[in-house]
Amino acid sequence: MSQRPYPILFVTGTDTEVGKTVVTCSLLEAFKAQQCRADGFKPVASGAEYQEGEWSNEDGRALLAHSYRKLPYNWVNPNLFQPAIAPHIAAAQIGKPIRTDILDQQLSQISEGAEMVLIEGAGGWQVPLNDTQRFSDWVSGHRWPVVLVVGIRLGCINHALLSIESITHYGCQVVGWVANHVVPRTEVLDENVAYLKANIDAPLLGVMDHQQGPVDPYQMSTSLDVTKLL
Repeated sequence: MSQRPYPILFVTGTDTEVGKTVVTCSLLEAFKAQQCRADGFKPVASGAEYQEGEWSNEDGRALLAHSYRKLPYNWVNPNLFQPAIAPHIAAAQIGKPIRTDILDQQLSQISEGAEMVLIEGAGGWQVPLNDTQRFSDWVSGHRWPVVLVVGIRLGCINHALLSIESITHYGCQVVGWVANHVVPRTEVLDENVAYLKANIDAPLLGVMDHQQGPVDPYQMSTSLDVTKLL
């Protein structure tokens, strides 16, 4: 099995609801097209549904469907909380705080046999895992490279530049970013993307158009250039 320059990529967003899951699934499909065995990993998710005899989360199911391997659900999303609230609050409510050492063990399990693992965070870069740690602490502790999903809408320039500033402050590198139009495109929003492209010191992997209905990661993957990560 070949050694990839980035065996682990952490996918974060400028906010919640900016399309991290859609982008992560599209990246998985784009890596498949480049003959890269990439699997998705959603370490923490809240908001569960009971389907086909087990509890699962919509984002976790999507990552499972687009991963290279057909894995058990709980490998892809090992920490699932039923209420659709902040994960650290949901975990505290049931007396099982999220521990980064356990996350490390769960990541090690799914990494075995994969060329690349795409870890999708929850919300943005600074979302808490427990009372004392955030996703940013876990990721920076390993110095994982980061892909930033920028939700293109009013305020996106500020959100993107602040996120990158924080990621850099924590000692991590943004190795690519994706512009995801979460609202219909306008000339002004295109100008925002152009400004970010000129001011972000990382390659723009692709621009994803706003979708009215269900999004097809297979189709959206053609908008992404992952050769810059291989």
